[in-house]
Amino acid sequence: MSARRYGEVAAQIRDLVAREGIEPGGRLMPERALSVRLDVSRSIIREAIVLLEIEGLVEVRRGSGIYLGDPGATASLPEPDDIGPFELLQARQILEAEIAGFAARMVTKADIDRMRATLEGERLSLANGDGDYAGDRAFHRQVAEATQNSVLVDMVEDLWRKREQSSIWAGLHRRIFETDYRADWLDDHQAILDALRARNERAARSAMWRHLGNVRDRLMTLSDVEDPRFDGYLFDDVPLKP
Repeated sequence: MSARRYGEVAAQIRDLVAREGIEPGGRLMPERALSVRLDVSRSIIREAIVLLEIEGLVEVRRGSGIYLGDPGATASLPEPDDIGPFELLQARQILEAEIAGFAARMVTKADIDRMRATLEGERLSLANGDGDYAGDRAFHRQVAEATQNSVLVDMVEDLWRKREQSSIWAGLHRRIFETDYRADWLDDHQAILDALRARNERAARSAMWRHLGNVRDRLMTLSDVEDPRFDGYLFDDVPLKP
């Protein structure tokens, strides 16, 4: 799935709104129906809807549906390198789970101390109601640094840069801050740290895989208007092989 693809689907939804004469405040068909109508997966529909919501064309009302906002919204489509959140999460899950497993073999006491301090900083930030996600990025970078392999660190940093450059991610993160599910994710970070301290490669891989799966599930819920458990989305939650 590419940014160009969900951008094209967003354009098709705009055309559909115009053809069917939906008035401002009118309700669009649900995600499942849009998926069938446009013959694309619901993950692509989901990301196209997030894009249109950022532009102001639609409003997603949880438990109610998708409604037309300003039909004159003309924000431009994202650049081709504006990677969708679920595609990016899939890449992160595959890469960072393996990195965590390898880090469990290579980690030093100094690495553990840095991660512990970062996690404490994350907890303090959450308790103070700060909207700063720097600790999240720092923790994931420090897991990569624990491999003692600078190439792996650069790969993780590149994925974070792509996330920060994405307009779709920006829209989703506004919702994350409003509902604030970070406490659960800090528990995930603690599980990763515990596995690294125990030098348990399998547990570290599983903890990182599970953490990014939890992030995926939450983003799915925040961007959905129906049941978030559906078939055919790109980021498939496949169990790790032993």
